[in-house]
Amino acid sequence: MKITVLTLFPELFAGVISTSVIARSREKGIVSTEFVQIRDFSTDIHRRVDDTPFGGGAGMVMTCQPLFDAIKSVRKENSHVVLLSARGVPYTQKKAHELAKKEHLILLCGHYEGVDERAAGICDEEISVGDYVLTGGEPGAIIIMDSVIRLLPGAIRNESIEEESYENGLLEYPQYTHPAVYEGMAVPEVLLSGHHENIRKWRLLQSLKRTREVRPDLYEAHEFTKEEKKLALKLEEEEDA
Repeated sequence: MKITVLTLFPELFAGVISTSVIARSREKGIVSTEFVQIRDFSTDIHRRVDDTPFGGGAGMVMTCQPLFDAIKSVRKENSHVVLLSARGVPYTQKKAHELAKKEHLILLCGHYEGVDERAAGICDEEISVGDYVLTGGEPGAIIIMDSVIRLLPGAIRNESIEEESYENGLLEYPQYTHPAVYEGMAVPEVLLSGHHENIRKWRLLQSLKRTREVRPDLYEAHEFTKEEKKLALKLEEEEDA
């Protein structure tokens, strides 16, 4: 897979690509990355990439010309262009899986008050990484890079992905490690029992419980299996007791 980032601040990504999973994936040849300075495509004598918005309003808007030319310089038949935007569709684990199947992912980092709508129109989709406003799209691009690269075959162990939060529509269960008792707080006995089936059921119950408490929206939208329905009923009975 190849990931191209179109940005005004390519230097922000230096540390990201040189550490942890992303660095190892690049070394293994699982993913290649490039960072393109949008300003290099400006035909303005001062290399400007923004202007005041038609109709008035605060702030500046990124102009068409450098954005169009930057995208055209890297876009191929197998490219998928994503504009990082506060108005985009919410980013989810499902979307991460969709993007991980792309051969060439181009991430366009907006800035200022956004980009000219005509530039947005030549992108394949707009994505928002959360219900908040950032100064630019760079932090969102980092989030997408990290979440996508770790899904690529060979980046990390498959088992590590399968049991993470959101993979089955639920939040991950609590995790513990040594020591078994620390400052009076003990690890749940079932995890020390060695009984794998009981441990699996406990983890699923805790996953349901945590999702219901922290993300009721995910809980309500979840498609429950027969086993999960029984455990969910158990949770309700415990609360009513």
